[in-house]
Amino acid sequence: MLFNPKILRFKTPSTLFKLALFFQPLFAVLPKMIKKRPSTLEVFHRHGPCSKLSRDEAGATPSLKDILSHDQSLVESIHARTNPTITTNKVKDKKVNLPVQPGSSLGSGSYLVSVGLGVPKQTLSLIFDTGSDLTWTQCQPCARTCYKQQDPIFDPKTSASYSNISCTSTACSQLSSATGNNPGCSVGTCVYGIQYGDQSFSVGFFSKDTLTIARDVFTNFQFGCGQNNQGLFGRTAGLIGLGRDPLSIVSQTATRYGKYFSYCLPSKSSSTGHLTLGKARRPGKGVRFTPFDSTQGSSFYFITIASISVGGQPLPIGQAVFKTAGAIIDSGTVITRLPPGAYSALSAAFKQGMKKYPAASAYSILDTCFDFSNYTTITIPTVSFAFGGGVKIDVIPSGILIPVSTTVACLAFAGNGDAADTGIFGNTQQLTFEVVYDVAGGKLGFGAAGC
Repeated sequence: MLFNPKILRFKTPSTLFKLALFFQPLFAVLPKMIKKRPSTLEVFHRHGPCSKLSRDEAGATPSLKDILSHDQSLVESIHARTNPTITTNKVKDKKVNLPVQPGSSLGSGSYLVSVGLGVPKQTLSLIFDTGSDLTWTQCQPCARTCYKQQDPIFDPKTSASYSNISCTSTACSQLSSATGNNPGCSVGTCVYGIQYGDQSFSVGFFSKDTLTIARDVFTNFQFGCGQNNQGLFGRTAGLIGLGRDPLSIVSQTATRYGKYFSYCLPSKSSSTGHLTLGKARRPGKGVRFTPFDSTQGSSFYFITIASISVGGQPLPIGQAVFKTAGAIIDSGTVITRLPPGAYSALSAAFKQGMKKYPAASAYSILDTCFDFSNYTTITIPTVSFAFGGGVKIDVIPSGILIPVSTTVACLAFAGNGDAADTGIFGNTQQLTFEVVYDVAGGKLGFGAAGC
């Protein structure tokens, strides 16, 4: 536990948050029980009372510095994909819900859901990522390398509905857009390869099998059956791609869910959020929508940042600063990245609002840090984002400051290295919001207190 746990409370006016030093483990926020939803699969935190991992395995959780380093690598990969010129090292009214847990429980900084694959169903815990398209999992016989995962590794030989996809199929040719790599061929079977910014990768057979999401069953779901997998995937079984490509799970389940999904990222390791595939009869309470920015392409979920406010005061940032490279929302990026001009204005205004507290040294990618060793309560300025269409959200306190030691916390934002680098609205700033992706309708929604 970081500091002495005390009650977190707010102070009026709304331009300030008053916090007792309530820093739970990484990215903790006010705990709230999520509303029970239909078709819910239980997912447990690795350190929770229902964890199936041993005590030794539980000690393998990555440090905050490791998570931030991994995050930076992923960001560089996104920048390379969004701007290749920059070189860097009829639908049923139905929905289904999957509980979400922090990926740190399995040694990953991302978020997880559990789905079933094969007949009979084999349950797999997978990272879900709005910045990726291809869904893949490790597969027996692990011809080259499989990292250690919590679930039994998927065995295609035990599934009555499994089949490989041929090299000459249309689906095989679609891998180029979904993975960024041209497919290969091995004895007539299509071979995929995907690499992430931190050099993690998965290579294997492009395949079809039965996918089970809660009580819904999808035959002939196309996915990667990994035979050579290495990298920082923790003990997860692979990844679910929630991007916009035809091979993403969003597109492959469109006849059932209508290219509509939402999630609420969980408040802390002992609580659960949800991933909901499909549209409710009524949108969530208080959800407001901002249009996706169609001028920036369709590979990612681009949004328009109109302005940022600190302590209720808009920052003096010209629109050109945000428009130069645009911005995306991404569930896999931990820390929000801003254009250099926007971040410098945010940092300066926040420092002014925190001038009573001593400055602390930078920590990894976080360079606006404060020493609270002589304080038992702190007051911080609010941070708000305005998006296109007049949508405004107030970032929760734990999305503003991140504890990096027992006495130091840092502003939970970072600046990009270049004005041409794409901005990224990361998952720390999304915590507890209902984030709604109406992909078919071309818009993104935010609703407060989603979980």
